[in-house]
Amino acid sequence: LGALSLQRNFSLAAIAGLGLMLGLFLIVSNVRKIRHEVREAVAHIGQKLGPFELLYKIGDGGNGTVYRANHALLKRPTAVKVMLPQFASSESAKQRFIREVQLTSRLTHPNTVAIYDFGQTPEGTLYYAMEHLNGVSLEDLVRISGPQPAARVLHILHHVCGSLDEAHGQGLIHRDVKPANIMLCERGGLYDVVKVLDFGLVKEIQEDQQQQPEEDNAVVGTPFYLAPELISDASVFSPLSDLYALGGVAYFLLTGHNVFEGASAMQICEMHLNDAPPPPSQRVTLSVPSDLEAIVMQCLAKEPARRPQSAGAMSEMLARCEDFSAWTEQQAQKWWVENRSTLPVEEQHDSHSPLSNTQMLVDTNGRTGP
Repeated sequence: LGALSLQRNFSLAAIAGLGLMLGLFLIVSNVRKIRHEVREAVAHIGQKLGPFELLYKIGDGGNGTVYRANHALLKRPTAVKVMLPQFASSESAKQRFIREVQLTSRLTHPNTVAIYDFGQTPEGTLYYAMEHLNGVSLEDLVRISGPQPAARVLHILHHVCGSLDEAHGQGLIHRDVKPANIMLCERGGLYDVVKVLDFGLVKEIQEDQQQQPEEDNAVVGTPFYLAPELISDASVFSPLSDLYALGGVAYFLLTGHNVFEGASAMQICEMHLNDAPPPPSQRVTLSVPSDLEAIVMQCLAKEPARRPQSAGAMSEMLARCEDFSAWTEQQAQKWWVENRSTLPVEEQHDSHSPLSNTQMLVDTNGRTGP
């Protein structure tokens, strides 16, 4: 018995020792990662890219880092997205970056972030400049002030639909609609101006999608907002996939929760495929109007054919809701005055949820992986 007890104590001590070593390894790995990110973030600060001087990092967006910058002559505040160094040696990655800015620059809707310029340094670094937005992402909006009133949600959704309707009309699918990629801004004395950001995963619908490069038949997106059909078959992206994600955004605004929440990206994707989402009214104490809730649940239908069939159609459905236009400019101004001190100084693409910026690669056979 003494020998068994000694052996058990030795085993427990060994396990504890391994756990301590693993913990130290993770700490060291995280410190190295943080140091690498800091070096990467400051690498371009003070650098001039064409007419733009980079001042400081304000976020990340897919394949690039976003910096606050000034135009050298106009002195106009600008956001500049610089391609990440690890992609610079990949010709296909460069082509995707170029395609991103070329496609996004075709969009002129006032609720879509505007592109100013595009260029390449003598060293081969790709970058593009866009309007600098001083405001709050929908993710931070909920973090700061909790679930939002239905009238404000209707206001936001209506303007996002306008942005997506133009993009879809030109054959472009956003593919990463989420709260972190939608901002409320104060511009020109107006409040709650909606801007859709980060078309870094934008996809152009072609007549024959099967002729696209194999790497383009993979969907990269955020697990909380991935439409079921994309998880099953990455080649079936469509405007209705964006509307599923927008339904998830509406759900988040109304409840403060994602439609499905799990311990891993894989678990969340399985829920999108198999589980029925609980209505927003069951997850929040605030009143959720039945007409708005019906639209949200329709967007979250598993079958694309049961969703609103276009962003324009969804906008018309929203306009028929009883609380549509109930969110006034005076209410918006009051919120901004009361909450201005709590807003992030700079907010472009930062995320506060461990999985909200996790990207899932979904291959054409439906297998998933981080």
